[in-house]
Amino acid sequence: MKVLVAVKRVVDYNVKVRVKADNSGVDLANVKMSMNPFCEIAVEEAVRLKEKGVATEIVAVAVGPTAAQEQLRTALALGADRAILVETAEELNSLAVAKALKALVDKEQPQLVILGKQAIDSDNNQTGQMLAALTGYAQGTFASKVEVAGDKLNVTREIDGGLQTVALALPAIVTTDLRLNEPRYASLPNIMKAKKKPLETVTPDALGVSTASSVKTVKVEAPAARSAGIKVKSVAELVEKLKNEAKVI
Repeated sequence: MKVLVAVKRVVDYNVKVRVKADNSGVDLANVKMSMNPFCEIAVEEAVRLKEKGVATEIVAVAVGPTAAQEQLRTALALGADRAILVETAEELNSLAVAKALKALVDKEQPQLVILGKQAIDSDNNQTGQMLAALTGYAQGTFASKVEVAGDKLNVTREIDGGLQTVALALPAIVTTDLRLNEPRYASLPNIMKAKKKPLETVTPDALGVSTASSVKTVKVEAPAARSAGIKVKSVAELVEKLKNEAKVI
């Protein structure tokens, strides 16, 4: 089984992001960038499937700038066999990324595609579902458990009411939730080996994909600062403030 894993370059989750002075976007100058945490879970799940003897090859893919090679090298260090970067400097929306991934799926013909359920920068939670629609593959989103059973894939999903298990016919697309696994750290020997693993670079044009977007970012603003709360001495005082100051009752 060939497994395709998508990874995204995002601002490290430990970094406190700042908005540019002209409100045109987020300031990325001298900011630490990392692999999206949900994508780390996707890579880990693919590696575990290979360790079980289910997966025979793991292909890590990314759509983004040249610097995204760093995150692909991380995926290679974690256990991916080779990597492909769809290189573009444009700011892409979820549909453009899904179209690029669809072109790679057509080219590579994987039996399983694993993506993080969402990226911590855009927070859209759309690419996996859009890719499933474009390819016509079965999809299991918000996966907390993945099991291969013959030519079927059993995916336990986290839903509002608890857990739901769906059986998917391969090829299929899975998006990962937080409780699917605990990603490993790349060892130094594997980081060194990753430098010699193949990393192919292609352009959207070479794949026949248009990355033009119909959506434009007009303005980016930081959330308004919240005022400090207050303590009340009695229930009567709380009710009075809710009624006369907050005017919610």
